[in-house]
Amino acid sequence: MPTIALTAVRKSYGSHPPAIDNLDLEIPDGSFTCLLGPSGCGKTTTLRMIAGLEHLDAGSIEVGGRVRDSVESGVFVPPEERDMGLVFQNYALWPHLTVARNVEFGLRVRKVRAAERAERTMKALKMMQIDWAADRYPAQLSGGQQQRVSLARALVTDPEVLLLDEPLSNLDAQLRLEMRAELKRLHDETGHTIVFVTHDQLEAMTMATHVVVMNKGEVQQLAPPLEVYHHPANTFVAQFVGSPPMNLFDVGTGDDGPYRGAVHDRVVAERGELNGVLRTVGIRPESIRLSARATAAGASPDGVLEFDATVTTVLPTGSSTTVSLDAADTELYLVSFLPVSAVPGETVRCSVDLTDLHLFDGAQSRLPDFAATRPSKENTAPWTS
Repeated sequence: MPTIALTAVRKSYGSHPPAIDNLDLEIPDGSFTCLLGPSGCGKTTTLRMIAGLEHLDAGSIEVGGRVRDSVESGVFVPPEERDMGLVFQNYALWPHLTVARNVEFGLRVRKVRAAERAERTMKALKMMQIDWAADRYPAQLSGGQQQRVSLARALVTDPEVLLLDEPLSNLDAQLRLEMRAELKRLHDETGHTIVFVTHDQLEAMTMATHVVVMNKGEVQQLAPPLEVYHHPANTFVAQFVGSPPMNLFDVGTGDDGPYRGAVHDRVVAERGELNGVLRTVGIRPESIRLSARATAAGASPDGVLEFDATVTTVLPTGSSTTVSLDAADTELYLVSFLPVSAVPGETVRCSVDLTDLHLFDGAQSRLPDFAATRPSKENTAPWTS
């Protein structure tokens, strides 16, 4: 399977700011790469340029070392000659054709012999576990089943690259869960290079081998999912990836207030070289541990940041509980995977290991961690009264 390389790619629409601006991106051979970002960040435009559905304004695209699109060289390989499978958000199945005829359509266009068409069609349908519906019509299938058919149609031609444009967004929660598992199984079995566009961070975290976080036409970070989560490159990535999002607050500005000033002083006491450099501190909600005992302000234990906060809302979800806190007019979110009996208005004692703090400079870029590795531990201490 090939590596996909985009070099200095630029794409604009009319007089508007560029949808993609000087994009350099390498999608590894055989990877399951998710393009993740908010609406309008350029992820679908990037996918469409790889597919050949959009022309570049500048730059080049290579797939497996072969130039598919280059403004400077005047090269443009049309979509049908790029050996790529494309799956759309809305399935795009022919309603008057059976499932089998829909799947074999690409093989018919390539003038593949009838016997081989039938064999490859059934193989693709079995791979997507929808072979029992070969003689049915799309209208007789559920949304999830139709999406399996569209995936089988993309796979039947054995493409070098599989491009998926938010294929799960029209499905309900249960079907999305099933299809995430199917797509991951598909990648494990075939080894295809897959490029998957999504705005859903859960899809990216659960399926991808690599995540490309995009914003305003630029790549913010390219890394494995857990690397993006645990070591976000900047504050945009830190807040976009995670639910609830990372707690971020400015410090060291001279007008921090009691809580933010205390956090700044605690960090600088341990890391003096950050004085005057540290501007933003982030804390993942699951990194905050609490107990019901509020204690008088004082020195925190070594390697720990402690503070008191007031509970404002408790939101149980079954598997976890999200708690919103007010720490001296600073709103924070906490996620506990153990029972929490706190009630709104109650004062609680919170603690965070310094190694769980995320530190950023004035340019919102990541600063070195307290430790190279984060120890494995329970996310939240048991509730005590």
